[in-house]
Amino acid sequence: MDMYDVLAAVKADDQRGVLATIVCAEGHSYRKAGAAMLFKQSGEQIGTVSPGCLEHDLLERAASIIHSGQFEFIDYNLNPDEDVIWGEAVGCGGEMRVLLEPIDGPLRMILLEAKERTDAGVPVRLLRSWNEKEISYSLVDDVDTGQSLETSDAKDGVSNHMSFVISPRPRLVIFGVGKDAEAVYSLVKQIGFHVVVADWRPSLCTKERFPDAEIVIGSPEQITEQLQFRSDDYLIVCSHNLHQDKDMIRLALPLQLVYIGIMGSKKRIRMLFETFLIPSNVRAPIGLSVGADGPYEIAVSIAAELIAIRAGRKAHPRKERGRDAYFSPLFSGRPELTHGSTQAVARAGEGQAARNRGAAYSFVQPT
Repeated sequence: MDMYDVLAAVKADDQRGVLATIVCAEGHSYRKAGAAMLFKQSGEQIGTVSPGCLEHDLLERAASIIHSGQFEFIDYNLNPDEDVIWGEAVGCGGEMRVLLEPIDGPLRMILLEAKERTDAGVPVRLLRSWNEKEISYSLVDDVDTGQSLETSDAKDGVSNHMSFVISPRPRLVIFGVGKDAEAVYSLVKQIGFHVVVADWRPSLCTKERFPDAEIVIGSPEQITEQLQFRSDDYLIVCSHNLHQDKDMIRLALPLQLVYIGIMGSKKRIRMLFETFLIPSNVRAPIGLSVGADGPYEIAVSIAAELIAIRAGRKAHPRKERGRDAYFSPLFSGRPELTHGSTQAVARAGEGQAARNRGAAYSFVQPT
């Protein structure tokens, strides 16, 4: 999620900076190829490419990059058996190549254009090609984000081309902004979501409580009309008002959102869904089953579930959602009949954790 913050920082500051991007990584690596961070001329750092072991060295190199205006590739071997400098000091294992580029001229223009397009909801692919003297850049709309990272090799086996997708932040709407919503908001704003808080009570929807969120006030009908929900949106329903929650769920279900998480007990969820089936994109109760207690632990379980859903969508964008995924223990994992209708067990997205009562979750590979 660092790239969103990098783009925002580039737009906010026209001083020279240095973009550090992992071009390739082999073996154990804290961050994968495509991860990027920004070194500002002031010394401020945005993002990470390691757990902290490489940033100081990269910062020292960034100063010379800013001065020279020339890009540079840095190779790190973190295997203690092979590199007596980095390997023994760090001990992480793995190898990586990092590209350091001055953010000036063509690269700055490309990054600003990428921010403009992603802010408009358009995923883009940033392409780089390089030789010994220069790097060329291009930016194209990405209509198929199935493969987020691509590289190619020159004749000597060294990569001379790289492209990766920069996607818009997925939108997460939190309906109902009581105390537990504050805990959820404090976490999800840090994991790459554009957060919208929505409620019919103006006194609860304040910038003091949710300083970085988009705020929408109104009834479920008004909120739905104003937000114009898209199929790639996420929704958390947590107002604890049975009537309001039921109305929001009724309006959201036909929209086939990526994710609808319902907060509350199994008994309450039965009351919410007494007149219609629970489809596969609904998680009820919300969150991974980790034995959470209290608003902040529950928020952690929700944030973990959101990360898992999002990662599953990235890994398997073409697969049909909701199949061979983890199930919610709603109705004890068995279909129930309500008013003659079969209640479907709620399922989560691909590649997620099986939530069996009394057991730790495990990851299931979709087929």
